[in-house]
Amino acid sequence: MLRLHDHLASGNGYKVRLLLAQLGTPFERIEYDLVNGETRTEVFVRDVNPNGRIPVLELDDGRTLAESNAILWYLAEGTAYLPDEHFARGQTLQWMCFEQYNHEPNIATVRFWTMHGQVDLSGWRTELVADKRRQGHAALAVMEEYLAGRAFFVAERYTIADIALYAYTHVAPEGGFDLDPYPTVRAWLERVASQPGHVPISRG
Repeated sequence: MLRLHDHLASGNGYKVRLLLAQLGTPFERIEYDLVNGETRTEVFVRDVNPNGRIPVLELDDGRTLAESNAILWYLAEGTAYLPDEHFARGQTLQWMCFEQYNHEPNIATVRFWTMHGQVDLSGWRTELVADKRRQGHAALAVMEEYLAGRAFFVAERYTIADIALYAYTHVAPEGGFDLDPYPTVRAWLERVASQPGHVPISRG
């Protein structure tokens, strides 16, 4: 059986849990306390992920695969969640890269700080939060414009591009991001949540 090294409140971990649920794939989940550094221990870095992060998918043969979007791609290969057509596959990767470069570093980071009471610190952190909020809203604006007239991000159907972007977008308000100015994004969130096999994120 697959094993998922995970943290319940993590949007990156949730991406993988969501796809596994929708694929109907059984797995064992192993929880780590990120705040107290359980993924930074010598054993974790040596045996699970040298980068000290979750999620990590452990295969039946003991091999491990890190990085949430790489895990999504691996699991979705040969399924309806990853298009066969060449250009559509490129678009899928495009939006997954956008999620990791423009979206997640801003929206997810502020959410993590907020959940752990770190947003109101004075000095450099206050300025950094303001900048991340600005960049997070810029990413949401890109999504809002692109989704105008579209149901999903790639090939007009639900794919791992949607899963990747849904994970932290739907909990963005937990980081203080108001989604009211993004009606198209909010409608897309509802479409994603209505997909068969959908499961909610857990805050732990």
